[in-house]
Amino acid sequence: MRRAVPNLLTIARVVLAIGFFAIVSVVLWPKPGMDVGVRQFWGNAAVVVFAIAAITDFADGYFARRWKVVSVFGRVMDPFGDKLLVIGAFVLLASPAFLAITPTESGGLAIAVDAEDRVVSTTGVRPWMALVILGRELLVTSIRGVLEGMGIDFSAGWSGKWKMVLQSVAAPTALFVAINPFALESEPWLWIRDVLVWATVLVTAWSAWPYLVRARPVIEGRRAEGDG
Repeated sequence: MRRAVPNLLTIARVVLAIGFFAIVSVVLWPKPGMDVGVRQFWGNAAVVVFAIAAITDFADGYFARRWKVVSVFGRVMDPFGDKLLVIGAFVLLASPAFLAITPTESGGLAIAVDAEDRVVSTTGVRPWMALVILGRELLVTSIRGVLEGMGIDFSAGWSGKWKMVLQSVAAPTALFVAINPFALESEPWLWIRDVLVWATVLVTAWSAWPYLVRARPVIEGRRAEGDG
């Protein structure tokens, strides 16, 4: 039973991630005549779903190490579930589903822009931010795949764990602000959202550096052996 618990939590995270994507991309996507109350309800439901999925990430690793039941399935599916949840969340948060809409004088709707004519995102997540997060995850995952294929343990370091913590807090916070009018119109909430989003992007980009430093001696050593 103990061996099964971490793997079940990992599977649950993948299922919850798919549920989160379904709510955001199907239910929350703006539609003519959409009821604001219904959108707010499902938006907050998506926040809860993401939070539960993030908790399973910490729980499965904790139980696997505590009970010494780390499995091949877990080593493959755990990072997959993490990347699926985080990358998918930030891609959706940067999508047109969360562009601010403002009424026009003619009675229609238009995409809101700020004082510098930049499109306003209610989540505070820009497309380039999602690309930075995606690029970092692909880079580190590729390095880990190569080194572990050589038989070298390349487990997540403390920088990666802090990165995951920030991502797990910033994504639901950004969604919560975008969905709830009282938060979207509150300067403190907007400040919290922007600080978390920017901190997440910066820490995510920086967190790749320790992995590159760890990998360099191994890669250079193997290259030297090949040259020899």
